[in-house]
Amino acid sequence: MRTALAPLAAEAGANVTEIDVDGDAALEARWGDKIPVLLAGERELCHYRLDASAVAAYLARAAGQSGGGG
Repeated sequence: MRTALAPLAAEAGANVTEIDVDGDAALEARWGDKIPVLLAGERELCHYRLDASAVAAYLARAAGQSGGGG
């Protein structure tokens, strides 16, 4: 997922933080069966495989919310 996500994140100027779920008992309990999982804050965008359309839609909405427009 990391490799597939990199160009989408770069194009959008988005920062990606990778967290080792297996290194945190609470995260492993919550997400362990869905690794890898991609979150935007607390919102799950996808798991197992990158859902490029879901990520692109999220990034477009995020850009629209933070973009000037005025």
